[in-house]
Amino acid sequence: MKRVVATGTFDVVHEGHKYFLQKAKSLGDWLGVVVARDSTVERVKGKLPLRNQNERRRDVEMLQIADIVVLGYPDDKYQILEELAPDIIALGYDQQAFTENLSENLKKRGLSVEILRIDAYKPERFKSSLLNNRTS
Repeated sequence: MKRVVATGTFDVVHEGHKYFLQKAKSLGDWLGVVVARDSTVERVKGKLPLRNQNERRRDVEMLQIADIVVLGYPDDKYQILEELAPDIIALGYDQQAFTENLSENLKKRGLSVEILRIDAYKPERFKSSLLNNRTS
């Protein structure tokens, strides 16, 4: 069974997220989604998300695409990946956080993972930063 993991903030889930997760799911037989904790989002983006981590996790679950939706760990971003043991990590087209040296860092943890980037779905319309600015 080929295991795929996708990660993200998923603040105000939209059609772009749905497309990303459907494409990620199509890469394997099982999809795990890691939703970033509020503290991680604040550290990376410099502000808290509009919706808290439990609301965002539930929003992703409600899409009914992933086999499991979990929160990441606040102090060790690789621990959840060790537990989920993916064959593939699917990254969003514009995902930058934690992607630098990702393959090398995973190898240090004993994980040999293929990293693939998913193309965008109408980014001029469905991009979290655009949608979140409209709602704030």
